[in-house]
Amino acid sequence: MKAVVIRTFGDPDGLEVIDVPAPVPAPGQVQIATEAIGVGGVDAVIRRGTLAAYGFREGHLLGSEVAGRVAAVGEGVDASWIGRRVWAFTGLSGGYAEWAVAAVEDVLALPDELTGADAVTLGGSGVVAHFALERARFTPGEAVLVRGAAGSIGITAVQLAARHGASAVAVTTSSADRGARLRDLGATHVLDRTGEGGPDAPVGFDVVIDVVAGPRLPLFLDKLNPNGRFVAVGVVGGQPPADFGMRLIDAFRKSLSFATFSSDTVPGPDRQAVRSSQFADAAHGDLRTVVHEVLPLDQAALAHRRMDAGEVFGRVVLAP
Repeated sequence: MKAVVIRTFGDPDGLEVIDVPAPVPAPGQVQIATEAIGVGGVDAVIRRGTLAAYGFREGHLLGSEVAGRVAAVGEGVDASWIGRRVWAFTGLSGGYAEWAVAAVEDVLALPDELTGADAVTLGGSGVVAHFALERARFTPGEAVLVRGAAGSIGITAVQLAARHGASAVAVTTSSADRGARLRDLGATHVLDRTGEGGPDAPVGFDVVIDVVAGPRLPLFLDKLNPNGRFVAVGVVGGQPPADFGMRLIDAFRKSLSFATFSSDTVPGPDRQAVRSSQFADAAHGDLRTVVHEVLPLDQAALAHRRMDAGEVFGRVVLAP
């Protein structure tokens, strides 16, 4: 089968399409003929070598979520899965391939009305957006800022905050066109990448959901209202300054909170329950997914170049 691996860490040219044997499902796993493969920010972080200290090595097969049909099941798995359209989490590897395997507890049947591309755009990111707002203790009437809102996590967070009664939903983005698209999804205010906006923009926020991190993170800590909560869900812009916590100490009397969030800390059944609900909402048009484009699997490097260049609104999807 065709698969995409990291030949060398660094820029997207280090990705390589190779032929490898198709994976065989182990006990408790299913084998999936992939139809859609999500390209996420974590894939880019791994590709750059940023997470090499955590055990990622050159030769790594990228990809964490796929959609397709179950072709075979391992020992102990109900054979009724065979032939069903599913979304699946493959871990942090194994997704950029024509065939993938996943633990059956990380597999979810798809509604007929939901495409595979929509499923891999929402499946991982929607859960992050949901539980990040929960971690931030967001309540109706509060002002929310979503930093890095043009990606699939941010797009879902904007919709969820608006649906659940935020008094304002501000976003940071790089262009007026993207700002207009985010307003159509529920944003009420558009800020630039430094957090500056028009005269009507809120001066402070109760909740900040941050996908970006990077050197400008302290600027957004400054935008928290008293008792404000900042939740970092990604580092697509790189690591923040090592001393960013001094901003919190300097604002001691505002009782600010900073947290990181990974959906790995949410029990699997809870993740699947939220994901199932979101898939149903998307199938009925109550939650919108944004697929930037669908590219062939062997153009994974192009997908990463477009992500790195900041050209992607929503999610790029690969198709074998």
